[in-house]
Amino acid sequence: MVIDCFSKPQVRPEKYLIACGDGNSGLTELKWRDWGRGVARGSGLNVVNDCKPNCAAGKFHSYPVEVAFERPAPWPKNPEQRRYTHLRLVFTDGRPAHLAEDVTYKLWP
Repeated sequence: MVIDCFSKPQVRPEKYLIACGDGNSGLTELKWRDWGRGVARGSGLNVVNDCKPNCAAGKFHSYPVEVAFERPAPWPKNPEQRRYTHLRLVFTDGRPAHLAEDVTYKLWP
């Protein structure tokens, strides 16, 4: 499973918020090819605010990505359950200027 910004466990989510604090980056239209014990793989869109001239006035842009939830570990809230601890995105057709083509995020908690 993966834990969302509201500490709720999710399996094969259709969308996932990356930027929990400000909502300026998230995943939509997620389609899963595999949801396994070690890794979950799929594809979707990374919707990112360009924050120009600032985040409040910015525009959201969508970028196709390959998605992988990785590195499962016990969930501190419920150690009997395992949750993915990292999210890897590989941009397949354009990307935000501030991000590399291949980026990994450590997930909380």
